Amino acid sequence: MYAIDAKGLDYRRLNSRIREAVAGGETRLLLSNVNGHRYIACGFKGPLKIELIGTGGNDLGAYMSGPEITVKGNVQDCAGNTMNAGSILVEGRAGDILGYGMSGGEILIRGDVGSRAGVHIKAWEGQGPVLIIGGTAGDFLGEYMAGGTIIVLGLDSDAPAVGRQCGVGMYGGSIFVNARKFPGCAGKGAVVSLPDDDDRALIAGYIARFAELFGYDAAAILEDGFVKMSPQARRPYGSMYVGA
Repeated sequence: MYAIDAKGLDYRRLNSRIREAVAGGETRLLLSNVNGHRYIACGFKGPLKIELIGTGGNDLGAYMSGPEITVKGNVQDCAGNTMNAGSILVEGRAGDILGYGMSGGEILIRGDVGSRAGVHIKAWEGQGPVLIIGGTAGDFLGEYMAGGTIIVLGLDSDAPAVGRQCGVGMYGGSIFVNARKFPGCAGKGAVVSLPDDDDRALIAGYIARFAELFGYDAAAILEDGFVKMSPQARRPYGSMYVGA
């Protein structure tokens, strides 16, 4: 594994060092002492594995197509921005606007996330992006969601699993929330129901992966059950743009 110590480097120099290593054929990188360095692995493609120790800065893995990033720490805003494929696995927390517009791949966060996670995520060319949040999510989770899957577990907290306006304006995809910690309402345009058998199988598969990665008991996570949010309509605001 090729090691890079980020201490004393600004984000430009760190990213230059990363690009040089990848161009030289390195496929496994260890980044230590990361402290808010921005744009790590932006636009990277292929079978690259990055282990990051510290706090990843804004736009970690933006536009990424294929690499796997494991963060032993937290990430700031916009991680996974418009990513197309690959995975971001975070052992800590994430900031706002997580996974904005992602069209493929997976993001798994062990802890809490800020507001507007999963905004406008969408399925593309048979891909279905997946966002799993182990803790709680702030307001506007899944706003204008067009496809993919979001699962919120609400672990290690007595707070509601999601904030205000969850799923507002969604017109595709599904959001699953821990039933015991669901606040009881969803954003305009989202319908709350119980998962069917196919949904439960889907949830169980993703939770098994989450539990294996972060050291949880999958069966215990499933005990509370889940509620499902799905779009009321495929064009929730069509009447605003098309005359009667």
